[in-house]
Amino acid sequence: MLGLALGDAMGAPHEGGFVGRFAWWVLGIGHGDLLRWTDDTQMAVVLAESLAEHGRVDADDLAKRWAWQMDGRRGYGPGTRKLLLRVLQGETWQAASRSVFPEGSFGNGAAMRAAPIGLFFHHDPEALRRAAELASSITHAHPLGIEGGVLIARATALALKAAVNGTRPVGGSIAFDPDAFLVELAHGCTQVEFCNRLAAARQVQSPDDAAGRLGHGVLAHQSAVTAVLAFCRCSDDFMKLMEFVVAVGGDTDTIAAMAGGLFGALRGPKSLPSEFLDRLEDRSKIEASGRRLHHAWAASQS
Repeated sequence: MLGLALGDAMGAPHEGGFVGRFAWWVLGIGHGDLLRWTDDTQMAVVLAESLAEHGRVDADDLAKRWAWQMDGRRGYGPGTRKLLLRVLQGETWQAASRSVFPEGSFGNGAAMRAAPIGLFFHHDPEALRRAAELASSITHAHPLGIEGGVLIARATALALKAAVNGTRPVGGSIAFDPDAFLVELAHGCTQVEFCNRLAAARQVQSPDDAAGRLGHGVLAHQSAVTAVLAFCRCSDDFMKLMEFVVAVGGDTDTIAAMAGGLFGALRGPKSLPSEFLDRLEDRSKIEASGRRLHHAWAASQS
């Protein structure tokens, strides 16, 4: 959770060229000592809190929480904002989603917040997929939008498993194979756009190459795979990961949030740069959401 929030906060000031950077500056993100996060972190924290309380994805509860806690200063996409406002006014999330996105949204909004699902259901791949599909469909019901949420949830679970199973006795370092990680993710994909990009990711040579081959915009099948690739390329150094994401460009806050969440799942909070982590907005709130999620998972296993 800390890796996701820190990536989000560090990536946001670099998004979208001058116009995007100016917009974040107006919203108070990207200047001053405090590292402020965006809607990516806010929605992920709300998801973690709902999971911790219910022990499952309760779609009705989740939609209402997202609507109640929506903060317009966090940079919500216009479609998601409109959808959640309808929920706030009493519409069901199903009706609101169909009204705003008749074909379903295939943006990366479901992927950006999916890490808590990967953490909570890391032990059960089938339950993970069902939970990610349901949570995604509340706001991003297009098959590509749903698959983006599933991909990042699965990637988070795989990163956590690598941390648990791959620790070497000497020095405590973690054995992590980026190629094997990408191959395993591809095996579980159901959408050809994701399968093709995950295969192409293994051949990417540079950030510019990643932007050209995979994409770096708000579409789920572009930025979610780019985030996974960035993590695989820089899985042992958070600052290098952020440099890679900034060099890729595009939707940098969301790509950095997804990649940062994967980094945190693999390396843990001690691997995050303390000089930046100490400046993270509401750090204690983010940590508390992670602890509650872990305690709820542990209780579900007893």
